[in-house]
Amino acid sequence: MDTAQLAEFLRARRESLTPADVRLPTSTRRRTPGLRREEVARLADISTDYYTRLEQNRAPQPSPSVLRALTRALRLSRDERDHLFRLAGHGVPDRRGPDDHVSPALLTVLDRLTDVPAQVMNDLGMTLAQNDLARSVFGDARQYEGDARSVVHRWFTDPASRAAWPAEEHDDESRALVANLRAAFGRRGDLQIKGLVERLRAASPEFAALWTQHDVSVLRGRRKKLVHPEVGLLELDCEALLEEGLTQMLALFVPVPGTPTAERLSVLAVLGPHAWAEGAQPFGHLGEVTG
Repeated sequence: MDTAQLAEFLRARRESLTPADVRLPTSTRRRTPGLRREEVARLADISTDYYTRLEQNRAPQPSPSVLRALTRALRLSRDERDHLFRLAGHGVPDRRGPDDHVSPALLTVLDRLTDVPAQVMNDLGMTLAQNDLARSVFGDARQYEGDARSVVHRWFTDPASRAAWPAEEHDDESRALVANLRAAFGRRGDLQIKGLVERLRAASPEFAALWTQHDVSVLRGRRKKLVHPEVGLLELDCEALLEEGLTQMLALFVPVPGTPTAERLSVLAVLGPHAWAEGAQPFGHLGEVTG
């Protein structure tokens, strides 16, 4: 870990951004250029004290999850992301297959979507970025590490992840998730997805049985009913905007017209991302595929 270079790099990238770049208010006068440290910390969901120590060359080594959060908070390119990982003493994410990087342009689009839940997901079911309303609706996906970052892994290994879905939909949901993962497996075939599949087969007899059926279908979206722990039933039209390689998608969750969902989303917008109780399980994947 090159703490001195890491501190300089973070400071330079922070000072290169304006509040408008990250959709923050610009009403107060600023004596120095760029974002404030507390603003970067808030965007990355880390403590201001820890971020300050990173810039002051006196913090312990940041974890990969913190580096991913800083990559998005500071709108880093892939090259800048790789440089950040090297400075922090971690291996650079593998570029030979799809990775977790979300482009600054896509993050800007996500920032501007303030009245509907929206999030960027990859083809392993990992949530890469969320807007505030998505965190309020689905919970904050940044709490997860390792295989648990994948909603597919959680669905088949953690019963709590199914709590928001009606029991009669569980079988269809399981089949849809496995079919989407099978499609991704065919496109990618890299060590990351092979490892995830093998661990799921070992951990879940249900997954193992469905995997042998070789159903293939890309998740695109449908009308979905979810029970939120604070505001109750949400009825959402789920739409996926897929990038060309099908490895990432921007998922939009639009209130079904004629339902109280829009009003309930307004309540959640006021409550904020902390509307979920401590330890509550995010459930924000797209659900079943379209026919």
